[in-house]
Amino acid sequence: MNIITVGIDLAKNVFAVHGVDDNGKPALVKPKVSRADLLPLVAQLPPCLIGMEACSGAHHWARQFRHYGHTVKLMAPKFVAPYRMTGRRGKNDAADAAAICEAVTRPNMLFVPVKEEHQQIILCLHRTRQGFVEERTASYNRLRGLIAEFGIVLPQKVTCLRREIGAHLEDLPGYANRCVADLLTHADRLDERIAEYDCAIAQAAREDERSKRLMKLPGIGPTTASALLASMGSGHDFNSGRQVAAWIGLVPGQYSSGGKARLGRITKAGDNYLRSLLVLGARAVLNSIGDKQDRFSRWARSLQERRGYWRAVIAIAAKNARLAWAVLRYGDDFKLEPGKV
Repeated sequence: MNIITVGIDLAKNVFAVHGVDDNGKPALVKPKVSRADLLPLVAQLPPCLIGMEACSGAHHWARQFRHYGHTVKLMAPKFVAPYRMTGRRGKNDAADAAAICEAVTRPNMLFVPVKEEHQQIILCLHRTRQGFVEERTASYNRLRGLIAEFGIVLPQKVTCLRREIGAHLEDLPGYANRCVADLLTHADRLDERIAEYDCAIAQAAREDERSKRLMKLPGIGPTTASALLASMGSGHDFNSGRQVAAWIGLVPGQYSSGGKARLGRITKAGDNYLRSLLVLGARAVLNSIGDKQDRFSRWARSLQERRGYWRAVIAIAAKNARLAWAVLRYGDDFKLEPGKV
């Protein structure tokens, strides 16, 4: 079979495969391929271009297919949807596979970098820690809502809530007292688990030279450094730091027409977790510049005075994203002079 492009619609157990030859004609159409048969099917194909949507398990399959000499490219599902044929065919797995096969050949398509196994290991730490943080926040919100039903309203800040809740426990009737105590105990356990994951992430960052170089940037600590490294890898999938800032969603959206440039709010595209880490780091930087007179501090202070606090925060976060790409891309060749960030 002279197959040059293959589109695979990923699933848990049943996959759809669509391959075309050098004339663009379907040469391999298999709407139902079991999970056990997918890898042997791809292994017997000659080296070709394989396209898949970036979803659960996509990076694992991409690494597996690369072992057989295939070129694998991942795409966001929203970029594949316009190539799906509608009408009588409707939406099904076979139509999705054909759309992926067509979309992966487009010259202006945007692709998702394939993550290596060690990158996903670090991201597992971050995703698990973030889940515990969200669960802790939900526990405190649930607690605050429950005691409000009994006329007890406490400050939103967690430290104030923990300090003042003890004086009101005896005022809660019946099982309400037990529920609040259990929620506080559960939140304490979550604090311990989050602290353990913070130590694991910090240790992983200290053991990697690239993370150490990232931590030299203002506003980037162990958590942000390891998340950037795990998400971007060596940075070779991006042509410039501006692409990284756009990929994270720290650039303004454009609404330009008729030769008039109109820029709106930041797009907030990409990874929310990565963007939030950069923004939190930028806030810490801006809040700590004080009366510093180095080049970076003067720039940040002037930007805040001219454009306001939040625009300055986003600008610092975007600058850190671009600098992080340069550090990962060029390594030791990228020299960051103190005070000239």
